Amino acid sequence: MPFPTSFPSGLIPRTISKALRSYCNPTNVAPSTTYLCAAVPLSYKISPRQNKGPLLTPPPHSLPSAAADRRRRFLSTMAANKEYALLCLENPLLDIQAVGNEDLLKKYNLKANDAILASPEHLPLYEELLNNYDAKLIAGGAAQNTARGAQYVLPPNSVVYLGGVGNDKYADILRDAVKQVGLRVEYRVDPKVPTGKCGVVITGHNRSLCTDLGAANHYDLDHLKSPEIWELVKNAQFYYVGGYHFTVCPPAIQALGEEAAANDKTFIVNVSAPFIAEFFKEPLDASSKYWDYVICNESEAAAYAKSHSLPVAETDVPGIAKALANLPKANTKKPRVAVITQGTLPTVVAIQGQDEVKQYPVHAIDASKINDTNGAGDAFAGGFVAGLVQGKSLEEAVDMGQWLARLSIQELGPSYPFPKQTYQPSS
Repeated sequence: MPFPTSFPSGLIPRTISKALRSYCNPTNVAPSTTYLCAAVPLSYKISPRQNKGPLLTPPPHSLPSAAADRRRRFLSTMAANKEYALLCLENPLLDIQAVGNEDLLKKYNLKANDAILASPEHLPLYEELLNNYDAKLIAGGAAQNTARGAQYVLPPNSVVYLGGVGNDKYADILRDAVKQVGLRVEYRVDPKVPTGKCGVVITGHNRSLCTDLGAANHYDLDHLKSPEIWELVKNAQFYYVGGYHFTVCPPAIQALGEEAAANDKTFIVNVSAPFIAEFFKEPLDASSKYWDYVICNESEAAAYAKSHSLPVAETDVPGIAKALANLPKANTKKPRVAVITQGTLPTVVAIQGQDEVKQYPVHAIDASKINDTNGAGDAFAGGFVAGLVQGKSLEEAVDMGQWLARLSIQELGPSYPFPKQTYQPSS
């Protein structure tokens, strides 16, 4: 049953939220299930690269010429007019979101503003949120939030999203929620493992995310390379990968990066969480040569600087942005762009080969209008990537990201207002 358009994008009606309390709770999984946790990095293993090859030297990019800029806009306009020009990959989750307190955070050893993967000690959290708190269920997963945001901005049939779900009611709810906003999803369905979930504990303007990946943790390269899915990959001109997928299927990320570099398409990666830069450094670094755009916030940037021993302070956001932008790059036809958000502080942007690091002020809204900051970064990425698909300038794309983030934080969770609003430049 489709949801009425009076509900914010991605928000599941309260009646369904209540009904699901009596549904078989997917936290009751077999003891043999393996969980990944940021606190136990040794639980993650990845084979070393067999042939690292020579290091690539960043090209001395200069400011784009007028002709190059016209070509970029022409190609992006073609992409924007093409069905499913943007393909997104990550981990679809059902967000179980509730306002909590310090006692709840301490009980499960959670930080007020953090994101981790669940270990067995965290599994009772989901049932506790459903049974003891005024929990809301939201179609989530960071890149799925971003995909919904991009589709919110772009014309119909512009975005397709990939990830893994279970064969259960939770997956059906996710499909109904994204169908409401016109997002096409092509899920890999696991017949044995339940749909993943994310417990979101809100305290003030902070949120603590604790994720049990469930079926999302079983996404594989075979699904991506299946004929019907790979045809979507070949058709798309922009690829967006959320950083949480580095914990799941790095080969799928590499395949998209290779396809982008070989065919001069645009490959965008969001670091997504500090622990990705800390504990999943190897697959993250393996993909970095394919990044045309890399997005992160200041905490993720600091974690990257620390884990990679950058010769800049962890608080030097412009310096970190410049270091990210100038990493070796496979496709030298276009410079890499590094984008670092800082909440209400300016968005920092560095371009490969350029000394100047630009800062774009955030147009803040009155604090009384802020409902929930959960997913603000995902919303920024959605607006920003939509701008790229539409061939907007970098400045315009950043402004579109900030605009969509402003809309999102006035809603419950990572959602967007309906009736749909049309982007208006800030200046």
